Amino acid sequence: MAKVSVIVPAYNVEQYLRECMDSLVNQTLKDLEIICVNDGSTDKTLGILKEYAAEDERIIVIDKKNEGYGCAMNDGLDRASGEYIGIVEPDDFVDVHMYEDLYRIASDKDLDIVKADFCRFVCNKKGEYLKSYEALSRDGTGYNEVIDPKKNDRIFRYVLNTWSGIYRRSFLEKYHIRHNTTPGASFQDNGFWFQTFCLAERVYFVNRPYYMNRRDNPNSSVKSREKVYCMNEEYRFIHDFLDGHPELKDRFMGVYSMQRFRNYFWTYSRIDKRFRKEYLETMSAELREAVERKELYREYFTPLEWNKIERIMKDPHAAGKWMALSMLARRVKQICRKALRKK
Repeated sequence: MAKVSVIVPAYNVEQYLRECMDSLVNQTLKDLEIICVNDGSTDKTLGILKEYAAEDERIIVIDKKNEGYGCAMNDGLDRASGEYIGIVEPDDFVDVHMYEDLYRIASDKDLDIVKADFCRFVCNKKGEYLKSYEALSRDGTGYNEVIDPKKNDRIFRYVLNTWSGIYRRSFLEKYHIRHNTTPGASFQDNGFWFQTFCLAERVYFVNRPYYMNRRDNPNSSVKSREKVYCMNEEYRFIHDFLDGHPELKDRFMGVYSMQRFRNYFWTYSRIDKRFRKEYLETMSAELREAVERKELYREYFTPLEWNKIERIMKDPHAAGKWMALSMLARRVKQICRKALRKK
């Protein structure tokens, strides 16, 4: 049994894949299993994966028809045999010490999950990487201590990702934690993240970045109608999970609603303008339904967020105008800050 199985779900990423794979095969932890799931790629992705597999016996390539990120990740989880599970997106890469360091911490402290800070990066025209440090905990609390989410749910306020850490495989198998199988790559990490935090008993955060998250991949779609309601679909999946675990629903409904509607606000800000009116109407209906079910807790939101929620429930059309002005003002401030920095 390998110490860590790393799952790489790959779809049409020939431009970035070699950098990702190089960061994995050169890990200082040699006892790795690297499971690459080719999700029906139509470019050279599969050929590159086979090339690496021919050179490194630790690499397993699963070639399958395109079914989406969730299915690809689940196939990788089903195949994995390591003590812990890592996830690397194929357009990202990791520090060569990542899995040795995180495995040592996880093993020494008997952890279900250990997660670390990360960096976001873009590549400029000169080929230089411009990195920004991203702390999981915005206020700096919660690092270097074992946390039980049922006793302290503040970790649900940390930056959401599934790839900057490792997960005990026996923990994932005990509760059969898997990804939602909606088509495409459409926020299925939210459901996996929420399940793991609800069910884990020993979670640990490290204030050091190991994972490098790319932010300049142009192959994301915000103008497709099919993508507009993917976040809503994911949170229905999470709600179904909570319905199946009443003891968890009582404890975590507040953080669920907080995460759900914060992600809806984010979705509204990123989708194409022609879909926003319709999306606010849908959000308004879902907010009113949450209130009727007594699933919305004011204490989990900031005053500004609660003001936004009340406006959307009362009149989504008027709220849209107010939010558009707010977004415009925020954009003007960003432009002014950039201009001042250039001076």
